[in-house]
Amino acid sequence: MALLTILLQAAASSGLAQAGGAIGAGIAAIAAGIGVGNIGKSALESIARQPEAANDIRANMILAAALVEGVALFGVIAGLLAVVL
Repeated sequence: MALLTILLQAAASSGLAQAGGAIGAGIAAIAAGIGVGNIGKSALESIARQPEAANDIRANMILAAALVEGVALFGVIAGLLAVVL
């Protein structure tokens, strides 16, 4: 536990925490874009295969995309908090 405290103090004093927070926020945003893209791609393929299930697929797609965006928002906020604090 003491080693972790020493490492955190060293990272805070050298600015590595701010760089890590910025990189983490960027990765969270990029990952969310990739995730929502994959959800949309899969939904369009599913609707093309079964057009009669389009409403159910669309509803599930919107729900899944909202969940991905919610998790990405938490990641971006945590990264920005690391930059600011």
